[in-house]
Amino acid sequence: MSAQAGKDLLIKLDMSGSGDFETIAGLRATRVNFNAETIDVTTLESSGGWRELLGGAGVRSASLSGSGIFKDETTDERVRQVFFDGLTPAFQVVVPDFGMIEGPFQLTSLEYAGSHDGEATFDLSMASAGAIAFTAL
Repeated sequence: MSAQAGKDLLIKLDMSGSGDFETIAGLRATRVNFNAETIDVTTLESSGGWRELLGGAGVRSASLSGSGIFKDETTDERVRQVFFDGLTPAFQVVVPDFGMIEGPFQLTSLEYAGSHDGEATFDLSMASAGAIAFTAL
């Protein structure tokens, strides 16, 4: 994969629950993180005393974070609603020349900031709340 512009990594939110995805903000920084917990099955009989892991087991999760400026009242309002109601709607994350990640996420953090001579900004963090699908682009 060649170098890509960071602005092309997008976080989209299902605005109505019907698959109507819209980019939620003017993101300036975005991060996607995948995790897979391990299950240690090492015993005294493990070859050479090396740790052994149980393949295909453990809890998998994804987390997303982003910061930037909201682009309009509609997406700003939907993000606030999702956070304050504790909803887990579908999100899409588009990673250029890699693929699209889609699934339910919960907003775990929503922070607003601003200075007297600049625009209002936000930071958000999300955690996967169910199965995540990956589609190669």
